[in-house]
Amino acid sequence: MKVKFGLSLSNRSVLFGWGTIQDLLQAAQIAEDSGFFHSVWVGDNLLSKPRLDSIVTLAALATRTKQVKLGTLCFASFPLRHPIPLAIQWASLDVLSQGRTILGVCNGPGAGDGPSFAHELEVMGVASKERVGRLIEGITILRRLWSEQRVTHQGKYYKFNDVELLPKPVQKPLPIFIAINPKEGKVSEAVENRMFRRVAKYGDGWQTDSIPAQTFRKRFDKIREYARKEGRDPSKLESCLHLMVNINEDSEKALTESEEYFQLYYPPGYITRERVEIWLAYGPPEKVVKKIQTYIDAGCTMPVLRFCSPHLEEQLERCINEVMPVFQTD
Repeated sequence: MKVKFGLSLSNRSVLFGWGTIQDLLQAAQIAEDSGFFHSVWVGDNLLSKPRLDSIVTLAALATRTKQVKLGTLCFASFPLRHPIPLAIQWASLDVLSQGRTILGVCNGPGAGDGPSFAHELEVMGVASKERVGRLIEGITILRRLWSEQRVTHQGKYYKFNDVELLPKPVQKPLPIFIAINPKEGKVSEAVENRMFRRVAKYGDGWQTDSIPAQTFRKRFDKIREYARKEGRDPSKLESCLHLMVNINEDSEKALTESEEYFQLYYPPGYITRERVEIWLAYGPPEKVVKKIQTYIDAGCTMPVLRFCSPHLEEQLERCINEVMPVFQTD
């Protein structure tokens, strides 16, 4: 599968002054015009990590671009949203963009991940233990609503009768990626395998971040094996890595600026120095290229790059001129 590069735009950084909505729109247009980028992505949360709403932001991006795919990394509020209005909103976005959306979903952070996440679940009336069930049931409902004329559903979390959902998406089927990233040594092998099976059974691709390349390879191999057992073609599964980037001849300056970004973006103590070193490609262009290549060699079909810098356009232009040509193939 040919490698496709994505650009991740921080719709959260607008809230802490490292960019404006115009910066995001301009960056998307520059990325598309460069010919190097296959897709543009934004993040999603409701209260725990506030930002410009992902669907609204993608709708704005859809009006400024014509070819790049538009997706979420990842749709963390998915278990908190009722699937019927979400199905209408996302189908409308697919119509607006003329069939260019990729819905990347996840079960979102749990109550044990911090007080802000626990509070979000509480006020939305969703128990932490329900997140996976709501994810699976929600995906099933979306696929039915988008493909069937009328749908009746009697599930554990959602119940409705005789729903005709319009509009339908342009894409048939519309791709859904599932983001999982179990912490090594923190969950059992059995739990990890259930996560891999979930992607293989319900997803069209796998999203992840901040893991070593060898772990990426091992996990994607397992997902493809489970897909084969499900009777699906594993060669059609995408593997999407969200990678942080800061290009600077001075590696220490690149690291310092990136760490400042993480401190503004995440709750205190959420991102460790060890995780930064894994997640971040930083320093001179050749060093950034080398790190990206290790993940491509590990089977990544879709590296998605986010620039940890208040100078988004400058970083993007450097990437286009000094990094992306290395990966360009006929």
